[in-house]
Amino acid sequence: MRAPAAVVAAYRALAERCGVEDPPVAVRSSAIDEDGAAASFAGQHDTFLNVSGADQVWWVIARCVASFAGERALAYRRHAGLAPAPERAAVLVQQLVNADAAGVVFSANPVTGARDEVVVNAAWGLGESVVAGTVTPHAIVVGRDDLAVRAHTVGDKRRMTVAVPRGMREVAVPGRLARMPAISAAQAARAAALAVALERETGRPVDLEVAWAGPDIFLLQCRPITTLESHRSHHP
Repeated sequence: MRAPAAVVAAYRALAERCGVEDPPVAVRSSAIDEDGAAASFAGQHDTFLNVSGADQVWWVIARCVASFAGERALAYRRHAGLAPAPERAAVLVQQLVNADAAGVVFSANPVTGARDEVVVNAAWGLGESVVAGTVTPHAIVVGRDDLAVRAHTVGDKRRMTVAVPRGMREVAVPGRLARMPAISAAQAARAAALAVALERETGRPVDLEVAWAGPDIFLLQCRPITTLESHRSHHP
């Protein structure tokens, strides 16, 4: 499948910014009614990681668009009371972060509803294993005001998602890494601070996908949390 000129030009521009001839990218969906106050769409549409080359990127863009009409997405739309198709939709192409660890951050505790706690879940490698629920992640509860660790559970992370030629693969975590923390307390505190800042920016509790590579944290996605109990008091 040959990529149209606009996709080729955009991919070349990304390559120049990255300083890589064929940068590996992540391809994921976005739409006007996705990730709103009433519906999150997490996992409903297809996401593709470690895609390289303009033609391959165009092929997975087409597959991502096709997933809008998949039975999984249509069933979710029916359950949420939404129209069968989004009014407007887009596919985002982002440079892939070759993550040491990745995970999900909640600016409020999604289990207890507590607004004074930030929950950070992390595992080794790319974030797909955490998002898909195939690992028990390293879970850290951080105080919202002081960013101090309140609770810390090191999950038994036996699997991890890694980049391989033309895609990704879930593999066994080497040796003792499975029982070691995927991130430090300082990394968790920085992720919590990011979540709190984004909650203030958007005006409601948020759910982030992040990746850690070396000393840096990368924000991959931000959406509202739709599962908090409404009777819980808000913590500013």
